[in-house]
Amino acid sequence: MSFARLATATTPTCHIGLGLAAVGRPGYLTLGRDEDLGADRSADALRTRTHELLDAAYAQGVRYVDAARSYGRSEEFLADWLNAHPDIDDVVVGSKWGYTYTAGWSADAETHEVKDHGLATYERQRAETDALLGGRLDLYQIHSVTPDSPALTDKELHARLADAAAQGLTIGFSTSGPAQADAIRAALAVTVGGEPLFRTVQSTYNVLEPSAGPALAEAHDAGLTVIVKEGMANGRLAAPHAPDALRAVAAETGLGCDAVALAWILCRPWAGVVLSGAATVPQLLSNLHAPAVDLEEDRLARLDTLAEDPRAYWERRGQLPWH
Repeated sequence: MSFARLATATTPTCHIGLGLAAVGRPGYLTLGRDEDLGADRSADALRTRTHELLDAAYAQGVRYVDAARSYGRSEEFLADWLNAHPDIDDVVVGSKWGYTYTAGWSADAETHEVKDHGLATYERQRAETDALLGGRLDLYQIHSVTPDSPALTDKELHARLADAAAQGLTIGFSTSGPAQADAIRAALAVTVGGEPLFRTVQSTYNVLEPSAGPALAEAHDAGLTVIVKEGMANGRLAAPHAPDALRAVAAETGLGCDAVALAWILCRPWAGVVLSGAATVPQLLSNLHAPAVDLEEDRLARLDTLAEDPRAYWERRGQLPWH
């Protein structure tokens, strides 16, 4: 399925996707993970958990699933689920290349992933992704582009990506770090044969870190689909850790802090897909209440006061432990 077909979805949850970062590997930097996953982090346990989440998401109308080569065995778990449901042909699948998973299925590894945006890594990881997802892959994204990424200037890489696009694959990129806006604007300028290379952008955006907002609006105006990741700020906006202002608004709406945090993002007219990073089915179902949250101007304004300095936000994120 072409990624563009996602735009024709009309379910109440069509703007929410399921990200597999938290369930494709035993270790991840999200608060509360010990409670979410428990002691059994075996591949079989996480495969079962991933399939339960995919079953629940699909039943609730979610049609976009987001994986990555560095999310442990997320592509494998997703491929297993797709193969077990050959009748399901309307799920749009995205993955990413540019980081290599190096933790060896340990939550305590010194290094969990290694970044490389070179052409050789693209070719290797594209072959690995194709071996698992084959023709089911719709969107392939460069993982965590920063302003200094060689992926922004490597013409040979651009040509290979353009060839993939000509064969029907949608090409996108994701961003991370305090200079996300600069990376987005630099990527918007990348062309091949006079045509823009990238058709999607996936960025961190939440009530604590909204700095990429203006650049994401520009990307939307340029015709890109905007995918928002880390809407829950790696668990910092979940009920046990949420700021007082978010707790207050959630109490007023009668819904969870998570639903309110994601609803705040859905209010942006440029937000095409907002990812749920749920690790449990109850978390997912709570996230999916987001489209029903009523955020009037006063509530939005109170949530807007939670924004942090981007450098402070990303420094704190970098200090989160891999649970």
